[in-house]
Amino acid sequence: MRVRRLGWAGLEIEAGAKRLVVDYVRDLSPLFTGWKRGECLAAPTGKVDAALVTHLHRDHTDAPALAEVLTPGAPVLRPAPGHGDDVDNVATLLAESELTRHRLAATVIDAWATREIGPFRVTAVPAVDGLGDPQLNWVVEADGQRVFHGGDTMFHGYWWLIARRFSPFDAAFLPANGPVVDAPHLQPPSPVPAALDPREAAAAAEILDARYVVPIHYEPDQLDKITGYREVADPAAELREHAGPRARVLAIGEWLDLTA
Repeated sequence: MRVRRLGWAGLEIEAGAKRLVVDYVRDLSPLFTGWKRGECLAAPTGKVDAALVTHLHRDHTDAPALAEVLTPGAPVLRPAPGHGDDVDNVATLLAESELTRHRLAATVIDAWATREIGPFRVTAVPAVDGLGDPQLNWVVEADGQRVFHGGDTMFHGYWWLIARRFSPFDAAFLPANGPVVDAPHLQPPSPVPAALDPREAAAAAEILDARYVVPIHYEPDQLDKITGYREVADPAAELREHAGPRARVLAIGEWLDLTA
């Protein structure tokens, strides 16, 4: 199995001539200002046999992009819809409507559920979203290797449960930009990060017993985002500091071959 970083939180995972994507996006402009479609983001190297999404924020679920690359009828595994009214669900409404409009084969998956997709065995595991929206993380296994995708989860108490069931991991792809969010519908704002910062990512990787920890959910160029979204200045450098030799930084479009 080998894994390619697609930018932001997106991954392409390849095994047995099949490929799946996790949190693949091409257009972040509905959420972040200053981005153009495809800027700082890569496309998969071929048609995709399945898609996993961690949650339905528009920087993690891009139905138009998925519709372009998925084979006909390919499964899209996703968490449950949000609860409450439109204010509660404001961050997920756009992605929900796009999934419906593009008629993707989306299926709601519960935490700890497992699916076999070609050479891949995928398991949804618990995660905690900094905005209170439903989120899953993903364990993907193939060819005797195992990887973890952390979406933009916060630090939480499920790490040890996940480790007991699945560790060791060949690689853990974890958010590391530690954003502090001040959004109109989340008032008063929290002063603590809404996703893992580099120190927390290093701690999670140690609990998961990951051979590599790869930072995601950041971009080196730090393009303009939204007002009230304040990130760690250099997530990759800080992750190297906290994780030591376990840290592995991938450029956009770069492969990590886990058989090596």
